[in-house]
Amino acid sequence: MSKPYYKDEDLKKFGSISDWQPELGKKFFDYYGKVFEAGALTAREKSLIALAVAHTIQCPYCIDAYTTDTLEKGVAEEEMMEALHVAAAIRGGASLVHGVQMMNKAKELSM
Repeated sequence: MSKPYYKDEDLKKFGSISDWQPELGKKFFDYYGKVFEAGALTAREKSLIALAVAHTIQCPYCIDAYTTDTLEKGVAEEEMMEALHVAAAIRGGASLVHGVQMMNKAKELSM
């Protein structure tokens, strides 16, 4: 049986990305922490956005982290799934709108 590429335990090692470049790692984690503080959006809303984005970029570590985080912030499963459908609709729409590019090119070539 082959080993999985993504390992659950690797998520806990996220902080170690600073090991080889401490200055940039610190800047990133300072920024990351600041982004998720409550502001115009609540921390709960930001977590739900992060969960949707995690699915859009298909990051298993982010999906695990923000599934946990949203549940800890009191987000219901129905809200989580609705956010995922919003992400899927945007991703699908982005693919379809590029169909205009295809249609333009096909018209250009057929003239």
